[in-house]
Order: sequence, then C-alpha cells, then structure tokens
Amino acid sequence: MAGDARESLLDRCVNLLKKGGFSQLSLREIASGAGTSHRMLLYHFGSREGLLTEVVRRVEAEQRAALAALAAELDDPVEVSRRFWRRLADPALAPAERLFFEIYAHALFEKSWTDPFRASVIAAWAGPVEELFTHFGWAGPEARRRARLSLAATRGLLLDLLITGDRDVLDAAAELFAELITARPPNGA
Repeated sequence: MAGDARESLLDRCVNLLKKGGFSQLSLREIASGAGTSHRMLLYHFGSREGLLTEVVRRVEAEQRAALAALAAELDDPVEVSRRFWRRLADPALAPAERLFFEIYAHALFEKSWTDPFRASVIAAWAGPVEELFTHFGWAGPEARRRARLSLAATRGLLLDLLITGDRDVLDAAAELFAELITARPPNGA
C-alpha cells in the first residue's frame, strides 16, 4: 500500500514538473502543486533532493522506454536517432531536462544526495544504447564506444538547446550526428 501511495505521489510530482518545472520551488510549494503536504513528500522521499532525484529517475526511465519502442518499430538507426531527438527537443520536456542538468551539476560536486544519480546517470543509459547499436549491427567494443559517444553528444546538444534555443542549428547538428554515428566505414565493418 505504501508503495502504491509513493508511486501515485511521484506520478503527481512528475506531472507537476512537466507542466512548468519546479526546481526553484520549495518543498511546500511542490507539495501544494501536487495536492499533498510537505510531510508526505518527506515521508516518501526523505528530502526535497530525494524527491527531485526520484522525479528525474522516473522521467529518464520514460525516455529509455521511448527509445526502446522506437528501436523496435524502426529498422533505420538514423530515423531512430532523428525521432528520438525530436522527442528530446520537444519544448514540453524542457522543465524535466533543466531539472536533470541541475541535478547533474550538483553531482559534479559530489553532493551526497546525488549518489544514486551519479551511480545511474551513465549506467542506466549506456547498456540500452549499446544494445541498440548491437541491434543495428555493431559488435562489442564498437557498440560500446558509439553508445557512450551518442550519450555524451545528445546530452551536449540538448544542453546547448536549453541554453541557446537555437533549434534550427541544433536540429541540423543532431541530424548530422545521427548520420555520422551510424555511418559504416568504407570496408563495411
């Protein structure tokens, strides 16, 4: 029962985040927007930071599921990349992405509350993206290298988009990256 209540509360907080973000809100303001009390948020998530980390974890899981669905639906890795970029670049996701990068910045300074985030921010994505490259024909170390480069480049492009808003330039850059990362060497390996 407590797990269901926690998940329901997390759902409401994720929805609140998607409506406009809350990284600048206090725990009481987040609670009010989610239709609960700050005490319930503390009970279920331990702290404001614990809540923010769980919200990002949930949104990231949704993004990984969306990427897997695209890969299952499409045979063209460039098209998978193109569609996934469009999803990530959707302005409706900007509040969640800003929160992601906010927590990322705290993780760079090894804030103790970011330990779970630091443990998963690369690992949770590297495996699934490597599997995607394997699915499209790259093996072992090459799939791994392409996965890590894809993860870093996509995050860089997304951060640039959030900072500059240069959508046309960054859409074109994402398109170029998709073509480059999925290109086969001349010998076809």
